[in-house]
Amino acid sequence: MIADGAIPVCVGGDHSVTLGILRALARRHGRLGLVHFDAHPDTWDEYFGSKFFHGTPFRRAVEEGLVEPRRMIQVGIRGPLYGAEDFAFHDQHGIEVARIEAVKEQGTAWVAERFARLRGGPVYCSFDIDAVDPAFAPATGTPEVGGLTSYEALVLVRALTGQALVGADVVEVSPPYDGPGQITSLLAANLLFELVSLLALQR
Repeated sequence: MIADGAIPVCVGGDHSVTLGILRALARRHGRLGLVHFDAHPDTWDEYFGSKFFHGTPFRRAVEEGLVEPRRMIQVGIRGPLYGAEDFAFHDQHGIEVARIEAVKEQGTAWVAERFARLRGGPVYCSFDIDAVDPAFAPATGTPEVGGLTSYEALVLVRALTGQALVGADVVEVSPPYDGPGQITSLLAANLLFELVSLLALQR
């Protein structure tokens, strides 16, 4: 139980599962810092007519006061936009976005430096596997080309060393799409290993 000090490391499934985890953690820890690896910002107001969908969880989390937006950073964002207003919510609330172009041009060390804004309180890490390029992680429902390599993903998760992590998830893996090599599942398992190792260092 989180109330008894358990630290959740969760596996999805749809990214909408993260909202419930954040609600439970915020009840114990207060507003959380957040590092969110993804191809998509997942901050739309509605998605297919629903306020609760895999494209909306982080908007709801900010609105509900679960996340401190000025201690929030999204990494790997790319792909087509729905409209010019897609990042208006970010601008309004002070959410930082490290788009994939910046990650590739500035390097992983630059991204690691950006994680400094997370300090000062508890932090949650949510890793959507589509943050990674489909060459390395094809088995997901909404792949976007031009993403992180598997090596970059591991380096960036390891860069969270020293943060006050209170939980993590790896989501949006779809094993039926993985093929005989199961490379997406292998990467997801390794990311989970890295996250569990980070949490173990805090004990």
